[in-house]
Amino acid sequence: MTNEHKEVSNNEHQKTFEKCKKSAEQGHVDAQCNLGWMYLDGVGVEQNYKEAFNWFKKAAEQGDDEAQYNLGVMYLEGKGVEQNHKEAINWLKKSAEQEHIDAQCNLGWMYLEGLGVEQNYEEAIHWLKKAAEQEDANAQYNLGLRYLKGKGVEQNYKEAIHWFKKAAEQGDANAQYNLGLMYLKKKVVEKDYYIEAINWFKKAAEQENAWAQHNLGWMYRKGLGVEQSHKEAINWFKKAAEQGDVNAQCYLGLTYETGYGIEQNYREALNWLKKTAEQGHALAQYNLGLRYLIGQGVGKNYKEAINWFEKSAEQGDAWAQYNLGVMYLEGLGVEQNYEEAINWFKKATEQGNAWAQNSLGWMYFKGLGVEQNYKEAFNWLKKAAEQGNAKAQNSLGVMYRDGKGVKQDYREAINWFKKSAEQGDAEAQYNLGLRYYKGH
Repeated sequence: MTNEHKEVSNNEHQKTFEKCKKSAEQGHVDAQCNLGWMYLDGVGVEQNYKEAFNWFKKAAEQGDDEAQYNLGVMYLEGKGVEQNHKEAINWLKKSAEQEHIDAQCNLGWMYLEGLGVEQNYEEAIHWLKKAAEQEDANAQYNLGLRYLKGKGVEQNYKEAIHWFKKAAEQGDANAQYNLGLMYLKKKVVEKDYYIEAINWFKKAAEQENAWAQHNLGWMYRKGLGVEQSHKEAINWFKKAAEQGDVNAQCYLGLTYETGYGIEQNYREALNWLKKTAEQGHALAQYNLGLRYLIGQGVGKNYKEAINWFEKSAEQGDAWAQYNLGVMYLEGLGVEQNYEEAINWFKKATEQGNAWAQNSLGWMYFKGLGVEQNYKEAFNWLKKAAEQGNAKAQNSLGVMYRDGKGVKQDYREAINWFKKSAEQGDAEAQYNLGLRYYKGH
């Protein structure tokens, strides 16, 4: 717009403002409400929240539902008046009772959050439903969430789907995302789960919904409901990552590392993993620690590896706990400490990590940081071996062969040596060969 056009437009707004003011001062309710809007938005007059509040109040006291709604919002946000949630509830309720959709929606939200009123899910549902039945997309989405989570109403996936769909069809991106998620998790009885999930994720993703973009990337990566495409997966992960989605950033980092659908680039992998790790993402912290441990895309640095493994391990990541145990066991970047190694291995074994079970078994076998105990060693090695850990399978074979922690049994020894050898373990292949050579 040219400066000349702006001047004409401003003059017109000023004239409208003057006419509106005259009418408002005579008590005309619509004019009072419109004057409130003009002061609120600074149209035809300098923006002034206090004046906006005053004129909305005059119209609201005459029963105007729009003015009552705006007055409620101003009390809620503390614009032109001191913030007062109780007064916000009072005016929003007056407006909502006149079927004002936005007032009903806001009132429902305040009951949900317990703002200015005691938290009451049933009352929240009541008002959200009124707005939703008037086709308010935001209310429909929030109502869908209540049915999904079972808050204020009995959990009901069909009802959740029903309301999400209504909001989604009006273009609500959050509803589209949640609808996609429900199809992905098969929370609805239909045949084409993945195709429907892709459909709704795409709609939300095109509206820049980062969660939908991330899930769409994941579905392309796995080939769910769509032909597998690492390039398309990268495309959507990148969009989500650039919006700050930490899971997408982590996947992007891991993808640059493997080179699936993109040129392998360890520095880019490190860049994205670092962004995510610094936001507290446990998987990224573990992988960043691993990069520093092996020197991939960055100089080898055991202290940095310890730093990131610790952050991840404290959040419960089993692989970080295992690797932290290894570093204490071998004294990498930290003073060697068998007790600390045992501590971290135990934490990882509680999550069923086979490598930690193997290491813990080995430490009981050798008596490192713990009293030597062949039965305990056998117990942990067997857990790891049954999960297919080749090192543990070979060690279990040795224990059966030598009768340590278990009754000597050459057949069982051969059985475990064979399992390990078939996975390419050189020591097991040697032990198996020796058994065949000796004939037992």
